[in-house]
Amino acid sequence: MTRAREDAGEAGGLPSVDVSAEGLPAWLEPVAKAAHTIAPEQLSRFLPPPEGGRQAAVLILFGEGERGPELLLMERAGTLRSHAGQPSFPGGSLDPEDGDPATLGPLRAALREAQEETGLDPSGVQVFAVLPRLYIPVSGFVVTPVLGWWREPSPVGAMDPAETARVFTVPVADLTDPANRSTALHPSGYRGPAFLVESALVWGFTAGLIDRILHFAGWEEPWDRGRQVPLDWRA
Repeated sequence: MTRAREDAGEAGGLPSVDVSAEGLPAWLEPVAKAAHTIAPEQLSRFLPPPEGGRQAAVLILFGEGERGPELLLMERAGTLRSHAGQPSFPGGSLDPEDGDPATLGPLRAALREAQEETGLDPSGVQVFAVLPRLYIPVSGFVVTPVLGWWREPSPVGAMDPAETARVFTVPVADLTDPANRSTALHPSGYRGPAFLVESALVWGFTAGLIDRILHFAGWEEPWDRGRQVPLDWRA
């Protein structure tokens, strides 16, 4: 188990952030263990450039619902110019008030964005690990995935309908169910894992992270990679 903390005074008055795997439910421990050993290239073939890129962070939040372990997702509004209607993790760009992008800035950004987008109460979230930074070439984002345990659940919902269509949770059992898995095919040539859950098709960066987490946590079940879901240029 690891524990890290930055004192608020040392961060120029910014709120302190704890990163701790202490007290996690037993079912979440495989995720925490994998997070501390996984290499960037094991998560994606798109790695950050030596310089540049727009710093961002997402919150991969695990909770426990009526059907057991679950993940928090949101669906982007259908009127947005990019990635309209696409499910994603809460998250977004780092702001100057988040602090140093090389230390705890991404953690603060992930929690702040989740609160702004879903109404989540950050005080009920236990950050237990941070995955290696990854790159999204189409947008130029350098994304830090922040893993959290929803220790004290709070009400969530779409805070701004112009940006978010809905906020929902997906049981991990549905994500591991082979019947809900397929390979997404984009006209650009992109191929990647996809999940059809909660009346949504999860693909792209979000699905890629979910796929790798399921794999390295030992939760993945054999599924038909030949089952394909074609996407169009608007996706």
